[in-house]
Amino acid sequence: MNMLFAGAKLALFIGARLAVIRRDDIAGIPWPDYLDLPGGGREGDESPLACALRETSEELGLNVPAEAVSWGKRFIEDDGDKWFFAGHLPQEAGGRIVLGDEGQSWQLMAPQIFIAHPKAVPQFQTRLALFLSGTAGDAFEV
Repeated sequence: MNMLFAGAKLALFIGARLAVIRRDDIAGIPWPDYLDLPGGGREGDESPLACALRETSEELGLNVPAEAVSWGKRFIEDDGDKWFFAGHLPQEAGGRIVLGDEGQSWQLMAPQIFIAHPKAVPQFQTRLALFLSGTAGDAFEV
């Protein structure tokens, strides 16, 4: 399962709401000032899930246990495969969120608001909608 991939994202539900990061508003980065989900590029030989969990810790200060992630799907892209995961933590976990050194701010929002928002990263809107539709995920190592 430790196949080649470029990065991973995590749709992290805190209770019923989604943890969302507003990206930095800096020229030269993809999707400046857009709403995004925690995640990013692979480091070393980490697994897709380890990548998503490390990035979530760096960006939101939350150490999400692998067992909290219930769904994952691989997406084949020209610049390398990407994984999209979904997981849940209890509502109380929101009180432990601390924004890391990337992004302008964070918020918890209803997933349907993220999906419909005009300034959310489009591919993650689509992937979140796929998860919420009940589409089966792919096998991944926990």
